[in-house]
Order: sequence, then structure tokens, then C-alpha cells
Amino acid sequence: MSTDLRALTLTVPQTGSIETYVQAVSSINMLSAEDERGLAERLQQDDDLQAARKLIMSHLRFVVHIAKSYSGYGLPQADLIQEGNIGLMKAVKRFDPTVGVRLVSFAVHWIKAEIHEFVLKNWRIVKVATTKAQRKLFFNLRKNKKRLGWFTHAEVQNVAETLGVSTKEVLQMEARMSSHDQAFDLSADDDESSSFAPVQFLEDKTTDVESDVINADWDSNASGRLYAALKTLDDRSQHIIQTRWLSDDKTTLQDLADKYQVSAERVRQIEKNAMKKLQTSMVA
Repeated sequence: MSTDLRALTLTVPQTGSIETYVQAVSSINMLSAEDERGLAERLQQDDDLQAARKLIMSHLRFVVHIAKSYSGYGLPQADLIQEGNIGLMKAVKRFDPTVGVRLVSFAVHWIKAEIHEFVLKNWRIVKVATTKAQRKLFFNLRKNKKRLGWFTHAEVQNVAETLGVSTKEVLQMEARMSSHDQAFDLSADDDESSSFAPVQFLEDKTTDVESDVINADWDSNASGRLYAALKTLDDRSQHIIQTRWLSDDKTTLQDLADKYQVSAERVRQIEKNAMKKLQTSMVA
């Protein structure tokens, strides 16, 4: 089929009247299965451009519905709809009415594919996902993230198992999604002695900067959760954990037993219970 559907591109308003556009496409009558099949056959057999136009127009409402589900990425709704429309036109061009499925079911894949590509290109200056596996992880990670904040270890394991990737890949993608764009060069108003920009630093091939940053962020987050968990313990338990595990000069069980006038076995029990409470608090 040689029909060039680019001639049917519908411009979505960029400002002000996106609501008017949505109302307009919602008012277009939907096609019956018989009418849809007839139009698709005319397009497939006769390269009928008007048949293609009717198929596209009657499905624009579905593009709007799908595009709305991507509003959380902070990109203009008009742009998302426009990209979805491109996907719809590609679907119409490839639609085979003899297969026995409705156009809307066939077109969903093409509409989402175009929107996905647009999101990945424009959500960050630097691409967060380049391979097929990374793209799948990017979109599913947002879907699986039930709350704000960093994933717990259990959540990382669960997402990795669900998506069939390693825990390292989950942590790397989470760090990329949590990061912010930064200018490569200093602006004219910045002072080199007090401001930071990547251009000030030469590449060091002896280290993996990305891994270092991810690990540092993870360690910092874990430390914060540890000290928050410590505050939930009573003073004696806090002191035992601090001196037994968090101090350079570790205290013996007997020294602590003498201090609190209890047996060394009792100190060990307190320590064990405190560790269990910390573990529970940090994964909650």
C-alpha cells in the first residue's frame, strides 16, 4: 500500500485550547465493526485516503485517553497526544481487516510505542534508557513504585524478580530516575571557585563514576534509615548497639554487663532483640 498518511496529520493545539480539541474529538461518532471493516478494505485495496481519514478521526478519542495516562512525566499533554496520533496513523496503515480484530485493539501498541519513544527522548536531557530491557524497566519501575522515597531491599528484590532483571539494574534505573539534569558548563554568572560543573573535571577511566554515585546515594539513604531506626530503641539498647557495632573501639559483653549490673547473657539478649527491631524498622 503506497498511501502516504502524513497528509492526514492533525495538529494538536499547543496552548490554551487543548480542552477544545479533546471535546471535538470526543464528539466524533465511533464506527461500527461493519463500517470499520469496509473503510479498512477500501484503504487496503484502493489506497482510499478519505477512508483512512475516517478511520483515524474516529479513533482520536482513544489516543487522548491513552496519552492522559502519561501525564505524570511532566511533558505537555498536547505533545503526548500528537505523538499518539502518529502511532495511530501507523496502525491504520498496517491494519488488516481480515484478521478479525478491531482497529482500537491493534492500534494500542503503536500509539503507546510512539508515546514511549517521545517520553524517553524528552523526560531528561540525557537518556535514562537506551536498550529494550532498560525501556521496559523504566516504565514498569514507575508503575511498581507504590510510594515516594527510595525502594527498600525487599521492594528491589520484588521488582527485579517481576521484571526478570538484576537488582543492580533496578538500583541503577531508580538512581537515574531520581536524578536531576545539570548544565555541563558554568553560566556566565557562576564563580569557578564556588560553583560546580562537569566541564571542570577531566574523565578518570580508573573509576566508574555512575556506580560510585549510585552506591554513595544508597549508602547515605541506608545510613539515614539506620539512625532513624536507632531512635526507636530505648536508651540502653541504643548504647549497646552503638558500642558493640557502630564504634571503632568495640565494647565487650562483660564490660556492658558490669555497666548495667546484669549478666553478659542478658546483654547478649538485649543486643539480639535490638538488632531484630532495627531490621524490622529499616525494611518497613
